[in-house]
Amino acid sequence: MTHKAGFVNIIGKPNVGKSTLINELVGEKVAIATPKAQTTRHRIIGILSEPEYQIVFSDTPGIIDDPKYPMQAAMMNFVQEAWQDADVILFMVEVHQKLVYLEPYLERIQKMDIPYYVVVNKIDTTDQEKLMHYMNELAKMVPQERVFPLSALNKFNTKYLLEKLIEHLPEHPAYYDKELYTDRTERFLVSEIVREKIFSHFKQEIPYSVEVVVTSFKPEEPVLTIEAEIIVNRKSQKAIIIGKEGRALTRVGTDARRDLMNHYGRKVRLNLYVKIKEGWRESDQDLQRFGYK
Repeated sequence: MTHKAGFVNIIGKPNVGKSTLINELVGEKVAIATPKAQTTRHRIIGILSEPEYQIVFSDTPGIIDDPKYPMQAAMMNFVQEAWQDADVILFMVEVHQKLVYLEPYLERIQKMDIPYYVVVNKIDTTDQEKLMHYMNELAKMVPQERVFPLSALNKFNTKYLLEKLIEHLPEHPAYYDKELYTDRTERFLVSEIVREKIFSHFKQEIPYSVEVVVTSFKPEEPVLTIEAEIIVNRKSQKAIIIGKEGRALTRVGTDARRDLMNHYGRKVRLNLYVKIKEGWRESDQDLQRFGYK
């Protein structure tokens, strides 16, 4: 019996639901998802393995046309890599996006000599008439058979998308061990969960000025003990993260610890510390340390 395996890369503008889709397709939480744009900063691999096939999904940061600082430029390098090494591309849009701004990307995808789908997400947030109008307008720009409507959050049409992707996989042995569901380390997954809670609890510039680094991970103890540093740009941001009498930091830690206990199925002790590192988003050394280069 032949075995199929290939790389399916998900590309799109910020906040269209790429991370929600990859989590649904893989069946595990491999990428954090929040309503805020630019939640995803790295290229994150999610692996779906069955006896007959293996799909290596790639979640990418949302496309930024004009990066404002080196960290954003590094994020866009991850996107450029994803355009180049896919067996199948999913270009993801959401049903309220203006198509005129997507034309350059839709033109690019059609020039590529690989299978692709333009995935229209969040169809549950509009009515049937508006959806049909959007789909018809999109079909003027790409072949209709390449347009795929779904709701990643509500798991609508995602199973059918998976079936279509399997059809396009080349014959190939598995690229990864079949027991893996991501190529990321446990420390990275923990840091992303903490960062997700920061996105959930804070507004304005705070989430975009923060990096999380796990400094200690001790799974051998009866209680999984983790220590992590929350890196901020300025002293004022440190005060906001900590909050009055440490309450804000406690809320972040409590929510993150709850998710970690669900993930690991055991008790977790999570110690969070806030440190200031001015200009880390512009520093090549810091960006390399944090995995952007």
